[in-house]
Amino acid sequence: MLYPGNITIWLSLLACFLHKGSSQQFFQFHGFVQGTSYQVSYYAATPLVERREVDSILLRIDSSLSIYKSYSLISRFNSSVDGVQMDEYFKAVAEKSFEVYYRTKGKFDITVAPLVQLWGFGPNAISKFPEQTVIDKTLANVGMELIGLRGNRLTKKKPDVQIDMNGIAQGYSADEVARYLDSKGLQSYMVEIGGEIVVKGSKPDGSGYHIGIEGPPLNGYGPALRKIVSINHGAITTSGNYIKYLQNKNNRISHLIDPKTGYPLQNSMISVTLYAKDAITADGYDNAVMAMGVKEALQFVAAQKNVEAYLVYRKKDGSVADTMTLGFQHLIKN
Repeated sequence: MLYPGNITIWLSLLACFLHKGSSQQFFQFHGFVQGTSYQVSYYAATPLVERREVDSILLRIDSSLSIYKSYSLISRFNSSVDGVQMDEYFKAVAEKSFEVYYRTKGKFDITVAPLVQLWGFGPNAISKFPEQTVIDKTLANVGMELIGLRGNRLTKKKPDVQIDMNGIAQGYSADEVARYLDSKGLQSYMVEIGGEIVVKGSKPDGSGYHIGIEGPPLNGYGPALRKIVSINHGAITTSGNYIKYLQNKNNRISHLIDPKTGYPLQNSMISVTLYAKDAITADGYDNAVMAMGVKEALQFVAAQKNVEAYLVYRKKDGSVADTMTLGFQHLIKN
């Protein structure tokens, strides 16, 4: 199963009623794969897609990219001496990972897998947090300069290099399901996998799909709904540190690990929600933007084509604030 690292969007199909006189019906089904839940919703005259078809797609991706399956292609890469031949799923995610790695100057790095495990967020349980000597030793095998793409082969320069694509794979999975819906002729749908969302088309009444965006809890009770956006195309993903963490005495240990220092991120950012043309782009960049300061994050997103951001962060006085790009403001539903 793929680790559900970014389940920070609350999904709400508000007012999903048929447009009067429309021949379009509303269809929806749910499932559980890759260690998380998913939901597919669409409008059509007759049912065109079934749950078993989507399950089949996601299980195939799981067999390629899940570090929790010993037989998966990524597990074979991690146990190999010098690399493996990639299938179409592995290659697509690997190529995008290199793109995001270079554009974020290493803030996104799939070779962070051993560090993720050291801090207790990998497949195996830990009995204690790592000491500096162990972190230093592990860092010697971290860095995407230690892996390379050679045609259909992903190579490694050191046998102990391991990768983890969970920070981008669910976005890719949502895109793959969306592509399948396209192939079936669907013109209006929403795909959500573990909080990563892809939307195409409007509802029969002409309105967009409504998506609620969570933030940290108010008064200590559960995540709070902060914004609602309305979109009819593109993808939205969120990365945050207020839901998935470990406790070390009075300190929270974030699941987001800095590949340069080997330590969990500790900065002002609480959550990052990105809008992009596809979910693999939004999902790939949201963790990297989490590693930035607010000003740096806004400048970085502004430099990316067709990417918008909504940021929740903690101010110096401890209070919670938010900000967003101009393009994201246009998505907000009042």
